[in-house]
Amino acid sequence: MAQSGTSYLARAAAQPVRWQPWGRDAFGLAARLDRPILLYIGSDGCRWCAETDRAIYTDPEIGALVNSYFVPVRVDRDERPDVAQRYQSAVEHLAGLRGWPLTVFLTADGSAFLGGTYFPADDPVTGRGLKQLLPAVAKSYRDQRSSIEQQAALVRQLEMSAGGGGAGGGAESHGVLRPAFVREGIASVRRELDAAMRSRAARGSVMHAEAVVLLLAGDSTARRSARNALDLMLDSTAGILAEDPPRLVRAALARSLANAWGVTGEPRYREIGVAVVRTLLDSLPPGDVLARDVIFADQEAFLIEHLLLAAGTLGDTASARRARLALDVLLQRTYAQGWGVRHAIGGTTPLGLLQDQVQVAAACVAAYRLSDNQHYLDVALDLVALVDRSYSDSVGGYFDLAATSPGGAAAPPGDRTTHVFDDVLPGPNAQAALVLANLAGVTGDLSYRRRARTTLEAFAGAMGGAGVRSTTFLAAARETLQIP
Repeated sequence: MAQSGTSYLARAAAQPVRWQPWGRDAFGLAARLDRPILLYIGSDGCRWCAETDRAIYTDPEIGALVNSYFVPVRVDRDERPDVAQRYQSAVEHLAGLRGWPLTVFLTADGSAFLGGTYFPADDPVTGRGLKQLLPAVAKSYRDQRSSIEQQAALVRQLEMSAGGGGAGGGAESHGVLRPAFVREGIASVRRELDAAMRSRAARGSVMHAEAVVLLLAGDSTARRSARNALDLMLDSTAGILAEDPPRLVRAALARSLANAWGVTGEPRYREIGVAVVRTLLDSLPPGDVLARDVIFADQEAFLIEHLLLAAGTLGDTASARRARLALDVLLQRTYAQGWGVRHAIGGTTPLGLLQDQVQVAAACVAAYRLSDNQHYLDVALDLVALVDRSYSDSVGGYFDLAATSPGGAAAPPGDRTTHVFDDVLPGPNAQAALVLANLAGVTGDLSYRRRARTTLEAFAGAMGGAGVRSTTFLAAARETLQIP
């Protein structure tokens, strides 16, 4: 861990748990020792992850239990979003829970059989504390292996048949894209956002801010819900110009504020929006490209795209120009024609993920629309061609990993999953469809719209009840079907 590419992982080297990095070596060790894997996924931007590290994994007793019974593997959610998405889907099937951090127990082949989010250190009443749970899971793995393997196989099957993960969408995920389906989905987003507002849960997340943008483009009822939610976010998010909330949330809020000003004309939305945009620009390349230990292309592109969209709507040409300069730096550091975008600057992970390709393509489309610079359109077109060539799933949609690694080795079949639901960033398949639909509008080439529709229909059957997690999917569907 001390040699890991991110500070989040490197700090864990000081803990009593003997963490292993994600990879074949850890799974091979689990098979040789005949032990289950304790997988822990967190990130620097997660408050509960910091609390777990402070209160739990510094505990020598828990460290001894983990080291005695498990092969512990630690993953930085931002470094490996493909792994995070895969096991978040597994935890949702296992426990009906979403959130961070993730604590998942795996067989030696990587299949999940038990999991959750935050577990306390000690809870003798319910038995859900790690001091009770760890020995119990290890005993079950030793004495009830066949039952555990059956559970793991069932979870894997559920992942594969759902739109949120698995090796392909599957027949159960397919559906027909119709305007009525999209309108009902948007109404579901509105209802969930209203409920989150009443419970004061809509206090600042990328998904809630993106839902505001979706609803601002709707009817008067949708716009009212969007404004109420945005006002709650602004009133309850202290220090919106500081590091709380995280940069991704502030970028999404900047776009929400810009669109709210465009719809309502209220000066306060523009004033706050301009301030957020300009503050965020100070954190982008080239200013701190060497100051942070690792920069992830997907997150940086999301920020740049949203700053471009916000600045364009707000009429802040100076900020739009600065955002394009940041995009130029990102492209210089991560993009190669015909090869796509690599995931990290300054890290040890050379992966090119679907999320990287589609987020950078989205930023390039936004930059092209603002500047009419052909270079940005050329990059976007090159990236979507690469996505179609290297990430396509035969049953529809796109895998999170390319068919071959940057070194030329074939990706293991079990490591290639598909995801469509929004979380920390827009769902990669939903974002891919939105980029394709926007390219149809920019280029006039209707084949992009057909590809967008095919991608969306690969997951349409899994979208019922998804609420705000379906926001990007619905935005892409509305653009694809050209619903006013």
